[in-house]
Amino acid sequence: MSPEEQKYYETYLDLFIHDGWKQFVSEIEDILDNYRIEDIKDEKQLAFVKGERAALYRVRRFANGIKNTYDQMQERDNA
Repeated sequence: MSPEEQKYYETYLDLFIHDGWKQFVSEIEDILDNYRIEDIKDEKQLAFVKGERAALYRVRRFANGIKNTYDQMQERDNA
């Protein structure tokens, strides 16, 4: 792993341990948990909700994706 890649991943890993990140992800999970299909009024709102949920799920999974990629790169470098 190059020094630039190492710095890239370490910066994100540092971010993920802060209370602000944990609070942000917790709020995203609350939003996702509070969606109710009964509240969707029409196809336009359905399309909006689908897009919003997709974006929120991507953010929620972001930390795990970064951690997994970092671990894989370290394993590759240590092989």
